[in-house]
Amino acid sequence: MALAARDVEQLERVAERIRQQGGEAIAIRCDVTDRAAVEQLVATAIGAFGQIDVVVANAGAYQRKPATELTRADFDAAFAVNLFGVVHLVEAVLPRLLARGVGHLVFVTSFDARKPMPHDGAYAAAKAAVATYVAALRQGLHGRGVRVCTVYPGRVDTRMIAQLRVPAISAKIPPARVAKAILRAIRRGSPEVVVPWHCRLLLWADTLSPRLGDWLVRVLGLDGREQLP
Repeated sequence: MALAARDVEQLERVAERIRQQGGEAIAIRCDVTDRAAVEQLVATAIGAFGQIDVVVANAGAYQRKPATELTRADFDAAFAVNLFGVVHLVEAVLPRLLARGVGHLVFVTSFDARKPMPHDGAYAAAKAAVATYVAALRQGLHGRGVRVCTVYPGRVDTRMIAQLRVPAISAKIPPARVAKAILRAIRRGSPEVVVPWHCRLLLWADTLSPRLGDWLVRVLGLDGREQLP
């Protein structure tokens, strides 16, 4: 298993835990906004393991700002990681998967891509762009041996939103829960996964009536709020 992120020290601790349990893992420093670095990541992974079978694109950058105050710079920052990081990875790895005629691409977006929160405009726009791109990619790869899955998690308990306080009804879920959902999706060949399941209730309400969806976000406080240090 090849693990990649900007924080290679933390990755190395995870890789060591995998090795202690009998697995194989390497940690690779990579900034997904750097196309050349992503190409090198793929080459390094193939050099270490011989081939790539499953790719999980999970890099993300979260920013919180009222939609009424967003600027072009905010969108540039959000799209650089959340969208173009995905594009760089697909460009680097897809030709190799197609050459073998087998593989699985998993893209972790966000439930924000389906129902954005008021303070998540730039982030949600980038994740929605990923979801749209991946939906087209999935259809384009039909019958070519490479499966594609989009994962829409709700709030996940990571450092990225450590300062965000959310209501109990949308409590942060542990990363392990998302990881298990990804494994199930790979085994089943699922095209899309929403986790946790109750996020679907908001999605159904919003599909029935966007006005109802907006009202639920306000009344339930789903946007959350910054926690004082």
